[in-house]
Amino acid sequence: MESFWRRLKYYGVGFLGGLVFVFVFFQNRGCSWLPANRVKNSLLDRVIVLSDEQQEKLSQMGLTLKDVKAALNDGDVEFSESKKKGKLKVYKITHSTSAEPVEYFFTMPDESFISEVHLGAKNAASVKNTIKGKGRIIHLPNDKNLVFIDSTQQLFCQKSKLKIKNAVVVLDGLKLTGQIDFAKTTYMKQPKAVHLLSFYSSQLQRRIEFESVWYKNKIDVTRFVDSTLGSCP
Repeated sequence: MESFWRRLKYYGVGFLGGLVFVFVFFQNRGCSWLPANRVKNSLLDRVIVLSDEQQEKLSQMGLTLKDVKAALNDGDVEFSESKKKGKLKVYKITHSTSAEPVEYFFTMPDESFISEVHLGAKNAASVKNTIKGKGRIIHLPNDKNLVFIDSTQQLFCQKSKLKIKNAVVVLDGLKLTGQIDFAKTTYMKQPKAVHLLSFYSSQLQRRIEFESVWYKNKIDVTRFVDSTLGSCP
């Protein structure tokens, strides 16, 4: 019996030592079960965008996209100052820079794959979905099959006219030049939010727009929007 308690004691010391190592050296990022990291992982599983207005605020505050990403990696999720219920959840994350802590607000609208970054907001309750202007895509989930284009006759016709070989072309375009048109995005549409995204085509020398919904963790392209397409069955 004495041997059992001795082994249990050694196990407990090792277990606590491991927790200290994770918390101190990895700053909790290795613990996906922690509430703060679950929120951060949920955000990183979405397409994160920065509106033109928020991009201007970022510059005025002397911040860059690296600061936004640093907040997602190392910032503190302020649960008591977040809006955790409703159709639009908003999480406040603070991150210390060389000056004072910066407050970032990240949106999580229901049935949508978008998360917007807001700065300078009074509180989480005051943050709303952007409804005008455009936004830049600053983060995409790490999934090489993130974009899905259905094999309908209409989409096949549209792809051919737009010289889009497959979904990889769309994904690569979003990574390099992806934008969202807030005015043409309907977050409250049922049963799924509809997003108007676009990317620049070097072949056509112009942007290509398409409507999309979130389906089975994929950006599902439902229709390409282009005045040159003419009639596709």
